[in-house]
This record gives sequence, C-alpha cells and structure tokens, in this order.
Amino acid sequence: MASGYDRALSGCEKRSAMKLQDTRITPSKIGLIDEHVCLAFAGLNADARILIDKARVEAQSHRLTVEDPVTIEYITKYVAGVQQRYTQSGGVRPFGISTLVVGFDNGDSTPRLYQTEPSGIYSAWKANAIGRSSKTVREFLERNHKDGMDREETIQLAIKSLLEVVQTGAKNIEIAIMAPGKPIEMLPSEQIETYVKSIEAEKQEEAAKKKTGRTPGTGTAAILTRGGGEGSES
Repeated sequence: MASGYDRALSGCEKRSAMKLQDTRITPSKIGLIDEHVCLAFAGLNADARILIDKARVEAQSHRLTVEDPVTIEYITKYVAGVQQRYTQSGGVRPFGISTLVVGFDNGDSTPRLYQTEPSGIYSAWKANAIGRSSKTVREFLERNHKDGMDREETIQLAIKSLLEVVQTGAKNIEIAIMAPGKPIEMLPSEQIETYVKSIEAEKQEEAAKKKTGRTPGTGTAAILTRGGGEGSES
C-alpha cells in the first residue's frame, strides 16, 4: 500500500481461482469500511470478514453519534483495540490477520496509512506491505517511494512492487485507488495488464542496455499513484 500527493493506493495479490470456481464471489483482500476509508489485510479471510464488519458498525455508529465520519486514526485504534482484546479474552483466539487501514480525514487531502498487527499494535506509514514476502516488497518501496508522486507514478510503483513477488502477472493483482471526496476506484484488470506489459518492456530495455551498452528507446510509459502524506501492499 502506498500514498501519494492526494491519492492513496491499495494493491494486493489475489488468490488464483480454481477452474470450476465462480470468480464473481471470490473474496477480495480489500474491504471498504466507510466511503473514505478502506482496509486491506493479509491472513485468514474469515477473521477479516468479522473484523471488517465490526469496523463498519463502529464507523456508522460514530456518524450517528457525532454526525461526522471517523478519522483514519480513530478507526485504526478501534481495529487494533479489537485485535488486542482477543489476545487476552478467555474462550477466543487472536485474530489471524494483519491489516493496512488507508483513507482521508474529513476536509483533508492528505492520505493516511496505518498498519495493525494481531497483538493490537498500530503504526503510521507512507508506504508499507504485509503478508507473504512483505519484506521484499517493503524493501522495494523503501528504495523507490518518494514524496509528491502523482497518480500514475503511484500506480506504477505499487504494481512494480507487487511484481517483485507475484509470479502470475496482472491476473492476480488487485488495485484500489482512493481520492478525497471520491468513491473508491477498483482498477480494471485490462488497465493493470497494460501497466504490467509496460513495466516488463521497460525491464527488457534495461536488460538489453546492460548487455549491449546501447541506449534504450523512450517509448515506455510509467504509472504511479501520488505519494506524500503521513503514514501508508500491498
């Protein structure tokens, strides 16, 4: 997950569908909590469903009580609090998921990104990754993330970081884009495929340049989401 100048982007690896599986109801790793905040997770889908439902109820209860949407930090604290309680309550087990909570506070165009862990710890980020091979993705983000990225730069950064560990290409990548005051946008698979082909072509040009010493062409397009707020997998 990465944040840009006025965009927040969530990217994840989708589980491959079996041949006879109905892909229309395949669970997503990205869930909308409220119109301005979403949650991406790594871990058990069933646990995530329960935690997301609890967060949605809290977000709507907050709206009814104070007539304002929850702040991203508030709902992150709530999610982390639920996770922490399940580490010390009798008859229950801890939630088997880590989460990334991302969105925009009311009236603020700065993207906010937080991570929560099963222990109940939470922290703020500009870009982060969780789940399988998260260390590889995080190291890539540390090398390539920069403040002030625009939408296209952020998208390309997210896809490039996922391609570090996703072997099946575009068909198993899911991208969600959030902007202040706008509904969440799920990037169509066709567009993701276009970005992947562009990135692969760029890598081939760079490899050819290293091999032959020739200067590569300039036809490759790069795409990323804007980066810059305080705190943000993939």
